Amino acid sequence: MKNKITNIITWVIIITILIFAFKFYQTNNFNEFVRSEANLRTSEFKRDKETKYSKTASYKITSNNENDAMFSKKVKVEKNTPYKVTCMVKTENVVPENDISGVGAQIAISGTSEKSIAITGTQDWQKIEMIFNSKNREEVDVGFRLGGYLGNCTGTAWFSDLTLEEGTLNESKNWKFACFIFENTDVIVNEKEIKLSMTDTDVSDIRDTIKRFESTVTDLSNGKMTGNCDIYKIQDPINKLTYDEEFGYYVAPEDIEKSIKNVVQQNDYDHIFVIIRLGNEEFQNDIKINDWIGLRSNGLLWNRVFKY
Repeated sequence: MKNKITNIITWVIIITILIFAFKFYQTNNFNEFVRSEANLRTSEFKRDKETKYSKTASYKITSNNENDAMFSKKVKVEKNTPYKVTCMVKTENVVPENDISGVGAQIAISGTSEKSIAITGTQDWQKIEMIFNSKNREEVDVGFRLGGYLGNCTGTAWFSDLTLEEGTLNESKNWKFACFIFENTDVIVNEKEIKLSMTDTDVSDIRDTIKRFESTVTDLSNGKMTGNCDIYKIQDPINKLTYDEEFGYYVAPEDIEKSIKNVVQQNDYDHIFVIIRLGNEEFQNDIKINDWIGLRSNGLLWNRVFKY
């Protein structure tokens, strides 16, 4: 009788251990993703089966103190090939240090400045994506991040439906452009408020330039492309610019997302121009800028490489 009771107790203990082990596995299994932090043992990484977008548990990062935390996976890629990474993301009280643009819940290539838009604040599930070219690389470290290469943040982010797709060339030679003209700029630079506005002549000159571009793009590309551009005037001022040592001041996606998001989501644009005024006779050198060249972000078809 004693042996029977002992056996029962032993099996109860074993089953209890297995249940706890399984729950631990469910909570901490990150599917071969490597977890990393700028400040070690500051953030918490968990699988969350309560707050999730689809059937599987989401990937959750919580930073109660400022940190740059990420889970990433090294992926083999073909050289000189475009790729698109997408995911669903939800945030709660995500606050970047010093109100830095480009810091928050995002997709990123570890060790580079390649990143998606960064989601901050408290926002419900939404889709974000990042398009990159492998260039001469045969492997990239694709990461899902709470923070950024520009700085740290606090808060909680959930990631779900992680997908990597390889691009193939779309044979269509017609490019669809969107041109957003922000007529007003109202930003703080070096603790100085700078207010700038375009004149009617400025807007007219921009429209003429865009129309000339449409009419000459075929000649410029030796017949390899045509272009159509939709022009949108936006009255709401740009209130924030992003800065780094390489680019100077520039318009990051986070700086204008709310103003253009609905238009972009409703249209399949290949490329977006954002035109703003960054100086006049009063503010000639207050906003440091460097020249930029934009590249086509669409014009591709996508084949799935992985999904989690």
